[in-house]
Amino acid sequence: MEILFQFLTSFGVIVLAVIVLASSAIKVVQEYERGVIFRLGRLVGAKGPGLFFIIPIVDRMVKVDLRVVTLDIPAQEAITRDNVTVKVNAVAYFRVVDPSQAIVKVEDYRRATWQIAQTSLRSVLGQSDLDELLARRDEINQQLQVIIDEQTEPWGIKVSIVEVKDVELPDTMKRAMARQAEAEREKRAKIIHAEGELVASQQLTEAAEVIGRQPATIQLRYLQTLTEIAAEKNSTILFPVPIEFMGAFNRLLEQRSQDKGQEQ
Repeated sequence: MEILFQFLTSFGVIVLAVIVLASSAIKVVQEYERGVIFRLGRLVGAKGPGLFFIIPIVDRMVKVDLRVVTLDIPAQEAITRDNVTVKVNAVAYFRVVDPSQAIVKVEDYRRATWQIAQTSLRSVLGQSDLDELLARRDEINQQLQVIIDEQTEPWGIKVSIVEVKDVELPDTMKRAMARQAEAEREKRAKIIHAEGELVASQQLTEAAEVIGRQPATIQLRYLQTLTEIAAEKNSTILFPVPIEFMGAFNRLLEQRSQDKGQEQ
């Protein structure tokens, strides 16, 4: 009986060991993952997705996520090319395109990409003017994406998008920009007013030339003005009578006097 018990115990231990080894040999990798296999320390390659087997104890597997990673770049304080101190934060999107290189070439590809993104952001800010940073943000984003992607490419990392989110300016610079914007609006208003005065003067000049060629037009304009004034019943207006009207009235009186003299 004792021998049978020992035999069963040994058999159970062997079966348990086989199950443990078999379970360690079976690996399942998701669709968005890859398993990088090392055999006795030497790189074998990436496998997956799905079910596959490795050699227990001899092989070691490291899982790598291939999904796009959202990387927040904290606010970086830098001095622009025109000597303005700004704080800028950004966000970068990257993914692993070569799992083997991401594991072999760099210790921690996420942290390494994060550090490069910070230094690249400060470098680009130092080479740009404040106006470029505010008005040409798309070009700044493109420049950042190219710089970061070139440095992470040997690690099997592809940086697809880099976006500058917020640009924080000093209070003194905000007030200066507000004054500049106000002065610019006043400048445009004065230019528009001057252009209107120029057009009005040109039209008045043309009108004066027409009136000069046709003296009767001034009388018609005078009568039209009187008609417009007559519509205003709540005010008293003193309007000078043109000399031409007085001359015509005097000539009419003289003509009547002559006619009466001839009748007598």
